[in-house]
Amino acid sequence: MTPMIEIVDAQKSFVMHLQGGVRLPVVRRVSFQVNAGECVVLSGPSGAGKSSILKMIFGNYRCDGGGIFVRHDGALQNIATSEPRQILSIRRGTIGYVSQFLRAVPRVPTIDVVAEPLVAVGLGRDAARERSGRLLSCLNIPERLWGLPPSTFSGGEQQRVNIARDVVIRLIDEKKRAGVAMVAIVHDDEVRRVIADRVVDVTTFAAAA
Repeated sequence: MTPMIEIVDAQKSFVMHLQGGVRLPVVRRVSFQVNAGECVVLSGPSGAGKSSILKMIFGNYRCDGGGIFVRHDGALQNIATSEPRQILSIRRGTIGYVSQFLRAVPRVPTIDVVAEPLVAVGLGRDAARERSGRLLSCLNIPERLWGLPPSTFSGGEQQRVNIARDVVIRLIDEKKRAGVAMVAIVHDDEVRRVIADRVVDVTTFAAAA
């Protein structure tokens, strides 16, 4: 098995400046790895640090201690110590992040929102829009909505942009078969049962700290 992501004794705290500088530990000595073709689902109650761990892997949050290693260009790169330009390079070629929230730029058509990551890695605008159209069709987003900003959609339509449940399960399975390593937070018990190869309870690390 080839480890694609390795979390080693990772720690993260936040300083509450409006509360007298109190330091709040959120991620405590977390360690696990994710192999190629594996989906690891993080579990634990709200506030246990699940989202913070994902943001640390993506490089949005810096570690206070430990390491976050991602296999990039054949070698494990420590996100925790990488320069911003290195993190951007890793994002362009190796890792991605999907938020649970719809945060699209106002007035930008949906098809361009979807196409932007493809353009960012060098695909031509027309080709990116073509691939985005295929994906939106796969997710059952009506073509009449592609030219509209997601912010103008109804609540139900916005949810369809965020996730089309059964289709996404199939897409995750396809990525796993292609050797993609994934770390996920899943609130739907049935979806978790279907996609998770392993479940990591982040509270066990806090208890051991």
